[in-house]
Amino acid sequence: MEKLLSRFLRYIQVDTQSDAALSCCPSTPGQMNLANLIKEELLALGLEEVSLDENGYLIAKLPSNLPDDHPSVSPIGFIAHMDTAPDASGANVTPQLVENYQGGDIALGIGDEVLSPIRYPELHNLIGHNLITTDGTTLLGADNKAGIAEIVSAVALLKAKPELLHGDIWIGFTPDEEIGRGADKFDVESFGAEWAYTIDGGPVGELQYENFNAAAARINFKGISVHPGTAKSKLVNAQNMASDFHQMIPRDEMPETTEGYEGFYHLATQSGSVTNATLNYILRDFDAQGLATRKAYIEQCAAQIRQKFKHGEVDVLITDNYANMREQVEQYPHIIEIAKSAMEQADVEPLVKPIRGGTDGARLSYMGLPCPNVFTGGYNFHGIHEFITIEGMVKAVDVIINIATLTAERAR
Repeated sequence: MEKLLSRFLRYIQVDTQSDAALSCCPSTPGQMNLANLIKEELLALGLEEVSLDENGYLIAKLPSNLPDDHPSVSPIGFIAHMDTAPDASGANVTPQLVENYQGGDIALGIGDEVLSPIRYPELHNLIGHNLITTDGTTLLGADNKAGIAEIVSAVALLKAKPELLHGDIWIGFTPDEEIGRGADKFDVESFGAEWAYTIDGGPVGELQYENFNAAAARINFKGISVHPGTAKSKLVNAQNMASDFHQMIPRDEMPETTEGYEGFYHLATQSGSVTNATLNYILRDFDAQGLATRKAYIEQCAAQIRQKFKHGEVDVLITDNYANMREQVEQYPHIIEIAKSAMEQADVEPLVKPIRGGTDGARLSYMGLPCPNVFTGGYNFHGIHEFITIEGMVKAVDVIINIATLTAERAR
């Protein structure tokens, strides 16, 4: 536990916030700094085929320790991402350790921010646990540095305990997952695994092998600027065009009003002036036809705005991001069964649920590497109320080890 915690606390000190506005890979230098730090750690652990390429993809292998007479075992992998979300600062992270939590509000730092069970009722289930929170000014970075710490810790334990039999285990750490590019330059063939698991989920027990189909919609509005004193019947305000467009998006189909298998439209960013305005949406739906319907509705709204503002212009650009991994992973049911058994062996109840988002695994599954998602033990990712439990992290390490050993046992 001490080594796991020290790894995690060390990793979150490196600012790895990714930046979608930059086209380089990795998008920010901090990600490469963290990759180099982890690379040295993996070499010190004695892992083989440790490589870090110019794009920030770090790969290593823990070789099989099976006896010569053991049946062949499929090589498997574990994957996590190094970047943190652009939604909140990841610089100068100051974690707080709340030992033996006994309920009630947790003050974050010296300001007015608190972590409250009234707002986050899952805290009621964590009485007696040891929590790591933020100080209320940054995110924590558990998404996904907890996953990295858990994978490295599991591999270190497997290396130190030869009685735990396993086949070849590949580990991979990727850049820029939070901005949708984590799998862009991932070399599946060099990775060497037959299947893998992203360690990138939330509360203990989460096991996910279906996710949103995802697209991005960028709508540009062009108006006409005229002095407001003489603007009647001449001025076309692009900001009004954008405002009217957004009013057409159903309020009951937004992230704050949806759950489970319900899709949504989410206004991610907006900017504007009289002459130009832009709305950037993310579109999500678990059903491919549902996503197609959402795309068509965006186009329909644009057509209505063109009709209403006859002298303005509206341009729509819709880009697909990733697809639901379910149809890929379901072809290999043993991957899910091994993960379920690994959790049960660790006294964890598997909670099979859809990801209301995406992971590197979603795209990797379509690149020939089936890759469901396993919990890290964290909560409230992407914001200043992010926290994780040490107990949850330990359980994640146990599950990773169990997946490795159960895969070897299954071959007998």
